[in-house]
Amino acid sequence: MRKNIFVITFILFTLGNVYAQITVSGILDSAVSMNAGAGDAPDFSIGFEEYANLRFQAKLRDNAAIYGAVNLLAAAGDYASNAALLAYYGIGSPLNFSSYIAGENYIAAIELERLYFRLRGEYTDFDGGLMRLPFGFGQVWAPSDFLNPRNPLKPDARLRGILGAAFSWYPTDKMKLLTFYSAPRNPFSSEGYGSNIGLSFDKHWNKASIQALYSYETPNANPDLIKSSYGIHRFGFSFKADIEIGLYIDTLYSYNHDAGTKWDGLSFSIGADYSFFDGNLIALAEYLYNGDASPTALGYGGNFSNNHYLYTGFTIRFNDFTNMNAALLSCFDDVSFNAMISVNHDLFQGAALTVSAQIPFDRDLFSRDGNRGEFGPIRPDSNKGSYFNCTARIRIRF
Repeated sequence: MRKNIFVITFILFTLGNVYAQITVSGILDSAVSMNAGAGDAPDFSIGFEEYANLRFQAKLRDNAAIYGAVNLLAAAGDYASNAALLAYYGIGSPLNFSSYIAGENYIAAIELERLYFRLRGEYTDFDGGLMRLPFGFGQVWAPSDFLNPRNPLKPDARLRGILGAAFSWYPTDKMKLLTFYSAPRNPFSSEGYGSNIGLSFDKHWNKASIQALYSYETPNANPDLIKSSYGIHRFGFSFKADIEIGLYIDTLYSYNHDAGTKWDGLSFSIGADYSFFDGNLIALAEYLYNGDASPTALGYGGNFSNNHYLYTGFTIRFNDFTNMNAALLSCFDDVSFNAMISVNHDLFQGAALTVSAQIPFDRDLFSRDGNRGEFGPIRPDSNKGSYFNCTARIRIRF
């Protein structure tokens, strides 16, 4: 741990001496959580977490730049238990850490989140390294963003990047052509199995934007991944418009010959938002159809095991310093829900206090009939969960 921190500090110091245009920024979160356990989980538990995201940018003259970001974490209680368990099963924690060092009363981790370069031309950009390649205009579910899957149950999770490259061409100020490559999901693959190669087209107008996407994932030979002897084809389309209301459509279809994909390869979302009272109240609703073999499905790169979902939420701005967000995640297939609420208050410039809570419920919570739902206190595939979770966090930006 000390060695890693020393190396990062040395790199930043070296860049700062060689290039005068280096900038460093980041956030520091101090959080405490309280949880009412369900099933085999403890009746009451708490957790503590200290988390920092440190970012740097170094401009190399006018046509090149280097970007990087590092995550630092110290955790105890619930945060430590959940993170260590997820890391043990190799599926990452909400902050995507995969290995930890144990201290006397905490665990600690360090992770490289971003590290890439950008070469700029008059009408072109070239990016290479560990970076994020975002796709689609979806606000909540974002099916097109298959390389960086989102989970609205974890709104604070930082999206994992990909190791790859992208070339962008801008024929006009409002048009973009992008071709990209990402390394296989199995990082130990030396033969390129499971690599993603694709292209996208973006066009923007004053009130609307569209994006078309195609990606081909090469055949893989890893038994832990989805079998695809012929590879996987993905076709995406996204649309947004600002016409009295904000309208969003985002869809991605995946075809895998080995799996005999039909309509189950479709992931489709449509949503709208509208502001009231001069923007002091914003309402948002977004529906998701999640095909069983689609990019948003569990086991195929996504997080969801049913077909029909709805997100409804609103934001209330009380004044320049305080706002509240409230949302309800609904799964129609198994009649389960998760209510989420958070209150944000700016303590002073650069520092904010956020108090948030999640309350899951389903039919089994009220009738004890065994009809447990995906968003319920205890998931059908688990024997422990949560009736109520509350988190208080102070975030400092620098």
